[in-house]
Amino acid sequence: MKLVVNGHNALLILFVCFISSILLVWLMKKVAIYLGVYDVPNERKIQKTPVPLLGGVGIFLTFLLGYILFGTPSDIMSSILIASFLILLLGIFDDIKPIPAKYKFVVHLLIASIIVFYGNLRLDNASLFGLNIKFGIASPLVTILLVVGIINAINLIDGLDGLSGGIASIYFLTTAVLGFILNRFGGLDITISIIMLGATLGYLVHNFPPAKVYMGDAGSTFIGLMISIIMLIGFKTLTLTSLIIPSLLLAIPILDTLFAIIRRKLKHKPAMQPDKEHLHHQLLKMNLSKTKTLLIIYSINALFSITSIFYAIGYQYEMIVCYVVLLFLVLFLILKTNIIFERKK
Repeated sequence: MKLVVNGHNALLILFVCFISSILLVWLMKKVAIYLGVYDVPNERKIQKTPVPLLGGVGIFLTFLLGYILFGTPSDIMSSILIASFLILLLGIFDDIKPIPAKYKFVVHLLIASIIVFYGNLRLDNASLFGLNIKFGIASPLVTILLVVGIINAINLIDGLDGLSGGIASIYFLTTAVLGFILNRFGGLDITISIIMLGATLGYLVHNFPPAKVYMGDAGSTFIGLMISIIMLIGFKTLTLTSLIIPSLLLAIPILDTLFAIIRRKLKHKPAMQPDKEHLHHQLLKMNLSKTKTLLIIYSINALFSITSIFYAIGYQYEMIVCYVVLLFLVLFLILKTNIIFERKK
């Protein structure tokens, strides 16, 4: 993908993908209703009534349309298309009839391997707080685990109207802004970010509370895959020169996943067993509305995003202080909840 060379082309791609996503997600909602594919309420779901699924298919189709209209073939793009189709297919089957986590994990490893070995996208080294970490022969394994980790982190937080779509949109927007600031608008990672930004924003038109459609596992795992791919391309093309930028752009899903694993281990439960104790659940328990809960999480992510942009353009020391302050604020918020263990009243 080399079409995006200036702001005008970027706006064109964003507009086309945004409108396409609105229409395609609406179409897939109708398909889900016709086929009877719904997210049905249970003891760990927030919604009170069944909500049509397959919104994620609309997001994928928007990405595919964006590639057809604005992309150019390459080995990397071939690997991305194959991997994204496989993860979409797995997600659709999982949405229709849940698949055991261990089998999904194996397929996620296979999908990540396609990106690493066919697309030749590997995290060979990464800079963190001025330290350069070289992975050497462990590079393929580290990269595969990174991709699988992000896929599952985005999937795990997809439990509230507008949450995963909004967090993903902030990530895609931040990457696009970084490309503009660093004059790397022709990069593949920036082009994909703009296409995905249009796709997720169009989806949010239907998913912002009260949601009329859900993306399902097909959408959340696909978005997680695309976020990890953008991250890897960013390291390869030097749009992202430090591991701190993508890591903290994903601070909420990463921390939420980490706390979920700790919480379940303390309760002697499987790490991937779903529950109703995630960050958004905790905020809802404080009698906050869905919209207020969403805006709080958006705001935290936006602060990490703004800090990351300033870090990337040269204010490293000042922004490290900001990162520390933000992390302490998040941890303070976490300690006010039961996200890890039950607090004594």
